[in-house]
Amino acid sequence: MTAVFVYGTLRHLPLFETVLGHAAPTLRRSTAKLQGYRVRLVRGQAFPMIFPAPDEAAEGQLLQGLSESDIARLDYYEQVFGYALRPVEVETDSGMVEALFWWPPEETYDPGDAFDLSQWAGKWGRINCRAADEVMGYLGQKLPEEVGRIYGMIHARAASWIYARDETVSETPSGFGEADVVRHGTARPYANYFAIEEQQLQFRKFGGGMSAEVQRASFVATDAALVLPYDPQRDRVLLLEQFRMGPWARGDRSPWQLEPIAGRVDPGETPDDCARREALEEAGLELQSLELIHRGYPSPGCSSEFFHVFLALTDLPDHAQGTGGVDGEHEDIRSHIMSFEAVMALLDKGQLRVMPLAMALFWLARNRDRLRAGA
Repeated sequence: MTAVFVYGTLRHLPLFETVLGHAAPTLRRSTAKLQGYRVRLVRGQAFPMIFPAPDEAAEGQLLQGLSESDIARLDYYEQVFGYALRPVEVETDSGMVEALFWWPPEETYDPGDAFDLSQWAGKWGRINCRAADEVMGYLGQKLPEEVGRIYGMIHARAASWIYARDETVSETPSGFGEADVVRHGTARPYANYFAIEEQQLQFRKFGGGMSAEVQRASFVATDAALVLPYDPQRDRVLLLEQFRMGPWARGDRSPWQLEPIAGRVDPGETPDDCARREALEEAGLELQSLELIHRGYPSPGCSSEFFHVFLALTDLPDHAQGTGGVDGEHEDIRSHIMSFEAVMALLDKGQLRVMPLAMALFWLARNRDRLRAGA
């Protein structure tokens, strides 16, 4: 059987077995080195790359006992990131051995920080395993390059799932929880930038017993941070205006909406960090202190999206208005500075139609005197 040399995240057994689709108790593993190469994390990514480095050696593992189908699954996973199989000779305790390994695409990635498997596993192991589970679900349905184009969102969805698993959950009045749901099957009929997931399941009924098996669909999104900037000395807020697909898809004749600053929480990023990053990207604002307004689901009946809503104390002079956004994301955003009284008048007239903004403004109305007194 063909030997394979792995130098990166496939040395992490949970990830390796997720990609393989089964446990590998008979797999033979041994330490190996590839002379003349170095391994580093890819800058801005949660996986490493290998590249030539004279007088150095890339440490890894030699895997023996893989079947052709095993190697095909591993190859599918690596192709998602543009890596390609190449022959190589690696150094082992018993001498030089011919093997295959995955080489990163030319001029695509830049080396970043040093790669330490144990540190990587502590930060990224569970997230990348969850992402790999979705990736491998597309085997036979999507080409690896198609999956590669949406891997950023796959990774973000995986991170949100892990964050949810790690949350401290308070009991509901009924006391029901995940043990009261039986899942029979999962399908993903649509996956691109966003994804739709269908599940066949049963759930416990308040009157006793379990429901019939039903199908439930959800829009699988990510965590997002939303922030309402407020200047307590000038008593004014900053709102963003931009084209939004949701109102447009509904048939709304006014798809440009006023809303708070908002953005996806990237994997490895805290919601607070996301709020500060998005404020800088979308409105050019350096935020001072953040106050948490609420965390929760905006539409739990059909979406997994989870919001972290903040109010930010900041300076909002007249020149803070303008346009912004990230060109690579085709954002076109205009910022507006409004007095507290003016924005509340719009809210009272029903002219602000983004619900998290309404919640944030009601919170501000309740806490405004305290915030102004402390300014």
